[in-house]
Amino acid sequence: MEGVVTRTTGSFHSVRSDDGIIMNCKLKGNFRIKDIRTTNPVAVGDRVLVEWHPDKQLGLITKIFDRDNYIIRRATKLSKESHIIAANMDQVVLVACVAFPRTSTGFIDRFLVTSEAYHIPAVLVFNKTDLYPPELLAPLAELEAIYKAAGYPFLKVSAVNGEGLQELRAILKDKVSLISGHSGVGKSTLINVLEPALKLKVLEISSYHLKGQHATTFAEMLPLTGGGYIIDTPGIKEFGLTDFNKKEVAERFPEMRALMHECRYSNCTHTNEPGCAVIPAVNAGRIAPSRYDNYLRIFYGRDWGEDKY
Repeated sequence: MEGVVTRTTGSFHSVRSDDGIIMNCKLKGNFRIKDIRTTNPVAVGDRVLVEWHPDKQLGLITKIFDRDNYIIRRATKLSKESHIIAANMDQVVLVACVAFPRTSTGFIDRFLVTSEAYHIPAVLVFNKTDLYPPELLAPLAELEAIYKAAGYPFLKVSAVNGEGLQELRAILKDKVSLISGHSGVGKSTLINVLEPALKLKVLEISSYHLKGQHATTFAEMLPLTGGGYIIDTPGIKEFGLTDFNKKEVAERFPEMRALMHECRYSNCTHTNEPGCAVIPAVNAGRIAPSRYDNYLRIFYGRDWGEDKY
């Protein structure tokens, strides 16, 4: 039978067959994905072929079909291996906060660069707006202007007072959406408001460090009553880039990509070349300095995963 992987926990995987049967499965033999060195050969969202053994109530995954796309990150700061967060999604939804806890633009841009690399539409959702004091409203408005100018949908939401939830439901409807972000930004709380029957575990953030704890411990695909699925994932402390050619990084910034054909040289790196069309746009304010700075950090290899700014 063919089906979709809906959950992975160690060596066992839940697979939903095309007729709705949920099967408990393991990989057959020493299964590996060709040309991709990852900590998890199979990921939530993968379409697979299952050899079902009803007498054992166990299925063996014998084939992983080619992926339309996937989101991948470096497994750890020191590891050369990578981890596939999810596969075959229609869009990614990055849940972020200006504070409680703060999400840096470095983290945001590394995530967006990865979604651009695999041609996956991305939506930014800034949560906990009910908690923001007046002094945080200006930084929030600045981030909204930056990312809307770059072409990304930007939602301000609150699970407490309901701000933006109707727009979020409309974005999720009838699509497979990966929900990601730091621990503590309120992913599980938002999902519980959208789908109360799921009753996902929610943990308080640390009052001392203002960082979240992992309420979700494994990736899982969950159905939406209004149509579509969400892939809930554990909170990500860092998002390390992997498998990137530095010459292609500028193409992953839409506002830079739109100007590249105007550069004098086709191999312009947008760092110091004469006739570059990107640098004047930064100086004129048409490209946000924070976005350009993050491009330089990635291009020069100074920021492939650490989140210190």
